[in-house]
Amino acid sequence: MSAFSRRIWLTGASSGIGHALAERLLNDGHRLALSARREEPLQALAERFPGRVLVLPGDLGEASEVDAIAAQLTERWGALDCAILNAGVYEHVDASNFEADALARVMRGNLFSASHCMVAALPLLRRGQSPHLVGVASAVTYLPLPGAGAFGASKAALRYLLESLRVDLAQEGIAVTVVTPGFVDTAQSESSGFSTPMRWSAHKAARHIAKRLDARPLEIAFPGPFIAALGLLGRLPARLQLALGRRLVRGERDMS
Repeated sequence: MSAFSRRIWLTGASSGIGHALAERLLNDGHRLALSARREEPLQALAERFPGRVLVLPGDLGEASEVDAIAAQLTERWGALDCAILNAGVYEHVDASNFEADALARVMRGNLFSASHCMVAALPLLRRGQSPHLVGVASAVTYLPLPGAGAFGASKAALRYLLESLRVDLAQEGIAVTVVTPGFVDTAQSESSGFSTPMRWSAHKAARHIAKRLDARPLEIAFPGPFIAALGLLGRLPARLQLALGRRLVRGERDMS
């Protein structure tokens, strides 16, 4: 990362990639506004890095709570240089328990929460330096996987939204990056039934993301071989995709 301090709003910062990325960016010297439903992990980072952390907890699926966070950001900083929308949920929804309510819950946690944050962040980014909007999608958007329909649909919609905004925001100089993680080692994944090939630790994923943010790339996808393999599998006939997908994953896991 650059030597100069950037004003970064990071959501989903209480665990997993988000928490590890918050720690990495703070070690790199940046100022962070951290949001998540759980406040305690955010306060712990604020105590470790005094004066450089704004703790802004809330349910990002509620527009009114995001509005309150935006008001605090406006009052304290007046602008953002980067917004990293990492908050998300995973719910295993296969044919035996598929229901509209489950899809709605996952869409709310992954797509609508991100859209609320985009509405809040864009006016602040327009006042920032080298403004950068970052959203975390998932490698499951490259290949249909068993039980991941709700999660994959929400992340595919988020990817499309970000890529469309990239076109719209280019004339304003706001860069848009899609982060595409493969399997990442989290507390939730440890208790899942998934087979997790080429799994990275959250800290390794955070280092990889942080190292590349300054270049403002179109996409940060990892691990490379896994992403390439999914891309190839996604081009196979549906019958073979089904057989290979069932071998690749079993049970429930978090890939956000």
